[in-house]
Amino acid sequence: MNNPTPTPTETTPQSRFPVREVVLFGALLVAVLGVYMAMGTAYSTRMLVEAACYAILALGLTIQWGYAGQFNAGVMGFVAIGGFSAMFFSVPVNDAFWGTELPGELGRVLLYAVASIALVVGATRLDRLGVPKKLRTVIAVILGVVLYLVVISMLRAVTSEIQSRAGFVGGLGLPAWTGWIVGGALAGGIGYYIGRICLGLRSDYLAIATLGIAEIIKAFLKNSDWLTRGTATVSPLPWPTPGPSELGFTLARAVYLSVTAAMIAVIFFLLHRAYHAPWGRMIRAIRDNEVSAAAMGKDINKRRLEIFVLGCILMGVGGGALASFNSLFDPQGYLPLNHTFLVLVMVILGGPGNNLGTIFGAVAVYIIWLMSEPLALFLMNLAVMFGEGVFGWDPPGNLSSRALQARVLVIGLLITLVLRFAPQGLLPEKVKHHG
Repeated sequence: MNNPTPTPTETTPQSRFPVREVVLFGALLVAVLGVYMAMGTAYSTRMLVEAACYAILALGLTIQWGYAGQFNAGVMGFVAIGGFSAMFFSVPVNDAFWGTELPGELGRVLLYAVASIALVVGATRLDRLGVPKKLRTVIAVILGVVLYLVVISMLRAVTSEIQSRAGFVGGLGLPAWTGWIVGGALAGGIGYYIGRICLGLRSDYLAIATLGIAEIIKAFLKNSDWLTRGTATVSPLPWPTPGPSELGFTLARAVYLSVTAAMIAVIFFLLHRAYHAPWGRMIRAIRDNEVSAAAMGKDINKRRLEIFVLGCILMGVGGGALASFNSLFDPQGYLPLNHTFLVLVMVILGGPGNNLGTIFGAVAVYIIWLMSEPLALFLMNLAVMFGEGVFGWDPPGNLSSRALQARVLVIGLLITLVLRFAPQGLLPEKVKHHG
């Protein structure tokens, strides 16, 4: 995994008619129209909204993996952060919590936690005052353990009181889009600290580290009943647009789709400009030959951290938009298969480093992901009818659950075919060399 990024396709400066792009997007349009005819307008529009949210996540991954060669296997964690932020900012205020003394008690514990962190950080720098390094380390470890036990016991007492008296802290009652923005900022902030630690690792170790961190984030959200209601979930989450109760399912989803499409257009424009700017050329130079880029005086670690944080921001924003649309925050519902591997397949199919290809891959893979279940169920029913009529077989039970598992088979087959016949993606990254 030392070089997960495919080599970009070189092109001449002469312009050409985008035949491949037109053919692929034309086929995608036919597929979308086919879904509308088969499944109805409301279902198909919902599918497109979710695909648009996944396209934002995929754009975040493609700039990390495609632009800089950073294999982030923890997409799920940043998606969950965005979903939590959308929930926390948009859910109505819980007067049973905010109308009591509990916020003050919780704030006091959090201040103690911040002070404890400051003390531990200060202890790690005692060597500057002449304290031997081994003694400094022992003092910092002992102080950290003691302060952690003190703070966590205080926090448990307060959170137990919150759960028994108020259920959970509730939200802030603000527009949903504020949660998307803060979710992106929060994901970027966490990505900054993760990047400071993990970006010095080799790409395979970086993947393992980000995967573990994503599971830690999920476990925290799942077990913090006082903050997220845990497995009890939080719903409904308000939309930033008029909801189905006001406009009806189809029109409301169409309005939401227009919002996500506008977001994708803005993100695509900014990323396109950045890709072709000197900054983008520098990022690709670091990706292709880090030693040469460092020899030219480029700050490798700073640029890699920038691209990692930028990708995390997009994942947080996309996670917030997806959670708001589903109108549900369920920490247990964030799965590596759905929120990391599926996004990775979208980027691989479209072409790492190609923003247009990533958008194509997101929509195409999500259509395949959703439609493989009803198609598999249809084929299974045909097989059952044939077996009963010709051979007198007894029909198997649970066909619906069996058809649901066909998603994994189809996606696995898809990624195998793409890696075999189009390892650079259907729309490979193109770097123009001017001579």
